[in-house]
Amino acid sequence: MDTRRILSALCYFSIMFAGILFPLVAYFASEDLEVKQHAKKAFYSHLIPLIPLPLILVSVYFDITRNPAGFPVLMFASSMLMVLLSLIVLIWNLVKGVKVLNIKN
Repeated sequence: MDTRRILSALCYFSIMFAGILFPLVAYFASEDLEVKQHAKKAFYSHLIPLIPLPLILVSVYFDITRNPAGFPVLMFASSMLMVLLSLIVLIWNLVKGVKVLNIKN
């Protein structure tokens, strides 16, 4: 097994154990351009679930100040969006990691 492919696949699989940290370390530690490319893609994909975070913070503020006794609809909806994005990104990273391991050279 090629070390380059294993390191590239680990960048994608790191969403389950090291999140954003492993692709960053692999990007700066490796001199191989292919590993750097996969580490950058994995890093960006790990950031995607954080996109709704400002929406969640704003919705918490509005739900607490505008509707303190009611159901926090905005917070619930934005949290569900974050969970959905996280699931999609997890599956996408697992597929990409397996594809990198299965490439025949």
